[in-house]
Amino acid sequence: MPLTHPFPTASYIQLGDVTLEVFEAGRENLGNPIVLCHGWPQSAHCWSAQIPALAVAGYHVIAVNQRGYGHSSCPDEVEAYDIECLTGDLVGLLDFFGYESATFVGHDWGANVVWSMAVMHPQRISKIINLALPYQARTEVPWVEFLEAIFGAQHYMVHFNRMVGVADAVLDANAGQFLRNLFRKNVPATPPAAGNMMINLATAERALGDPIMSEEDLATLTAAFAHTGFTPSINWYRNLDRNWHILADYDPIIRHPSLMIYGEKDLIPPSEQLVDLVPNVEVVSLDCGHWIPQELPEETNRTLLHWLTRQNAPLEVC
Repeated sequence: MPLTHPFPTASYIQLGDVTLEVFEAGRENLGNPIVLCHGWPQSAHCWSAQIPALAVAGYHVIAVNQRGYGHSSCPDEVEAYDIECLTGDLVGLLDFFGYESATFVGHDWGANVVWSMAVMHPQRISKIINLALPYQARTEVPWVEFLEAIFGAQHYMVHFNRMVGVADAVLDANAGQFLRNLFRKNVPATPPAAGNMMINLATAERALGDPIMSEEDLATLTAAFAHTGFTPSINWYRNLDRNWHILADYDPIIRHPSLMIYGEKDLIPPSEQLVDLVPNVEVVSLDCGHWIPQELPEETNRTLLHWLTRQNAPLEVC
């Protein structure tokens, strides 16, 4: 559907040797920050329906194209996309705006960064809202090995690590078709095809289900990946094992007030361990697939704002 509000104009923030492309709304609400972190393969534009609603509700909204995306920096080194760097960028954003802490909202990979932010920089987060991806408990073996043992070598996260450059080239050559085929809803349940899921989507001529983006939004996202290529964002996956080692020395329990929003039709299942690992979490499920903010924008907004309002309500004194 076409946007009902113009998307904010980009600004560029220099954080050491990295520049981040940031989109703000509600600057009149300084002092009440909420930071929106997109997933893969997306951009800050995935929050187009949430940004105006949160600004009207009184939040200073900061939606960021994280490193490797849009016109933010795309370092060449794979290690420049590890979880220390990704969470460090968010800490740098807070420092730039002069905030001690903020509410963080993440979807997909962005949710993983927000969960990790809560582990690595707990004092910089006040509240957490994550969509689609529950907190992932650290496994006994490194994550790529763990995924390969369960899903096999063709699982896209394993493939990205074991066959470096192969998927990147296919996605670069078929960016528009890949994104058109990926961002769908009401996709009929079919047996999974052999091979790499992402490569299959990039080479499939016929898209299943219904689009969740307008042609204008799809063109914007395709142009963004034409600018960066897919390698910088895929490098996030190539740090899975490095992140596994980095997180070894941190307390894994997240104690912040948290909201976890699942899509009932998502392929990612709910976590049975979530309440043990995030004891102050509230869980909501919506009737949609993986792309929650875009599939159900109004219901997503109501869910976010209802939870935030209750969290911010003063306690009654008996």
